[in-house]
Amino acid sequence: MRHPIRLPALVAGLALAVTACTNASAGAGTSAPQAAPASATGGSPATKGAVDAAAAALLPAAIKSKGVLAVASDASYRPFEYFDTDNRTMIGFDIDLTDALGAKLGLKVRHVNAGFDSILPGLAAKKYDIGASAFSVTPERSKTVDFVPYLNGGSGLAAKTGNPLGLKMDPMSLCGHTIAAQKGAIQGLDQLPTISKICTDAGKPAVKIELFPSQDGANLAVVSGRVDAVMADTVSLGMQAKASNGQFELVPGPDYEPAPTGIAVPKGSALKAALEAAMKTALTDGTVESLMKKWNLPASTSLKPRS
Repeated sequence: MRHPIRLPALVAGLALAVTACTNASAGAGTSAPQAAPASATGGSPATKGAVDAAAAALLPAAIKSKGVLAVASDASYRPFEYFDTDNRTMIGFDIDLTDALGAKLGLKVRHVNAGFDSILPGLAAKKYDIGASAFSVTPERSKTVDFVPYLNGGSGLAAKTGNPLGLKMDPMSLCGHTIAAQKGAIQGLDQLPTISKICTDAGKPAVKIELFPSQDGANLAVVSGRVDAVMADTVSLGMQAKASNGQFELVPGPDYEPAPTGIAVPKGSALKAALEAAMKTALTDGTVESLMKKWNLPASTSLKPRS
């Protein structure tokens, strides 16, 4: 899992932004993922409530008999998943949401911290039951896993405070610049390569893409001057910037390629139907709305429940 970088000049300013979450060592290496403590569902007010019998009836027999839902998240992506001050307990919107879904399905939830780019392969290998790590739902990912959407969101860009290079969340603004992203994230896999091609097709210099094992590492690269900017989910990146004590900030521009965010489920798993039913209840009974307020997610990311 991701752990904060121990750089004396940066730790104080970035303490909140880099307390291990959806991926934690910066630079070239990662430490081995660690399992977070098992979580008994119903811990916070938004996760309490009666079992949704109709949703629970859709559970695969193996999950129902086990009684536990193993949820993989990369605990370096505030406010979706990150470590509390004990650097052990995973907290965040995705953690609370999956606890709430587990409660509605009559299951306990076991949270496991895993490197972001290892979660989807881990689902295929049956290491986890679901992946909840602010995954953008994309056609490429949907070839190997199924998704249960719960939010809408897009990508943003952050640079050193004051934005000295005058960057914008606009492809032509990024030509010739070095931009960081998290390894395995949609920004590094698809969006930045696409932006770079837009630049070269227009006769401009390509974007130099630097990928980091954790979001913390990508953010620190901006602060240290190793890269010109970092691209990530706008909601998470904005909150990380606010927690950086003025070290970096979002740059102007609309969200880039807004798309649904979803919980990943093994391809073809019968668990998807149960999660969809529980999610529909969570979207209609105020659970998701309550959690969005708790974690300060903007109303614009709300996903209306499907009938």
